[in-house]
Amino acid sequence: MVVKHSKAEKKIAYDQKLCKLLDEYSHILIVGADNVGSNQLQNIRRGLRAESVILMGKNTMMKRSIRVHAENTGNKNFLSLIPLLVGNVGLIFTKGDLKEISEEVSKYKVGAPARVGLIAPDDVVVPPGNTGLDPSQTSFFQVLNIPTKINKGTVEIITAVELIKKGDKVGSSESALLSKLGVRPFSYGLIVQAVYENGSVFSPEVLDLTEDDLAVKFLVGLSMATSLSLEISYPALSAAPHMLINGYKNALAIAVETEYSFPQADEVKEYLKDPSKFAAAVSAAPAPAPGDGGGAAANEEKKPEPVEEEEEDEDLGLSLFD
Repeated sequence: MVVKHSKAEKKIAYDQKLCKLLDEYSHILIVGADNVGSNQLQNIRRGLRAESVILMGKNTMMKRSIRVHAENTGNKNFLSLIPLLVGNVGLIFTKGDLKEISEEVSKYKVGAPARVGLIAPDDVVVPPGNTGLDPSQTSFFQVLNIPTKINKGTVEIITAVELIKKGDKVGSSESALLSKLGVRPFSYGLIVQAVYENGSVFSPEVLDLTEDDLAVKFLVGLSMATSLSLEISYPALSAAPHMLINGYKNALAIAVETEYSFPQADEVKEYLKDPSKFAAAVSAAPAPAPGDGGGAAANEEKKPEPVEEEEEDEDLGLSLFD
């Protein structure tokens, strides 16, 4: 004998189940369930049964249970779920990897026909080719301005035509034509709309970020912080090397234009007084020692060491950073 429970008993059982899941799980996926059938939802439940629980219900009931449970436990983090409960949504409680669970949920999509009055979730393009319809059906194509021709007793579409745009409402003509062509242009399933993790709520796109993506974003942020630090002359660790180099350049410029000097500036001043020294330092190449008949090996052993003075000349006063 099946025991029928009253509405009040069902609400109490639902409230207890939701509160228990909130206490047990810290990771929750908020999913949209528009146009998802009961059989499809059961298949998703079977696929996630090992480590996840799907809970559907009326938004008002879920909001009330969450609000009361947050007050009773003192955990205000649960309140961040309430603004997300809008429309036909459900909750997936999980202890598994959020990215893997999200990918598993996306696998369970079912094709659906374009019903009249439905808002198109995607663009619908009718490809060129033979439709298999007899010539008496050309009126459908003429109404929708689809170029056709008769080929071997059947209607053939000449060029691809965008029949429905994303966000448009499906009309009766479009629905009838797609039905005749046997096309089910739309696919529906649970769509992850938001992610809740230990009180934090973020977009599902965050789950697709890799370590390389995070590294790139960190470097972009570091570059912006460094630029800001340099612009307002505020010292920061990332800007310190640039500040030191810019300070050295300023000090060198002052030394060149005034009588003030320091060792690194003295070398630069010498080059400025006599540019030929710089030209000689660049063009001069160490001459090989005359061979003594010992062959190439002997010549390599007798190659002169670079002159220390020339190394100093080529330094151009930048030895400050050695």
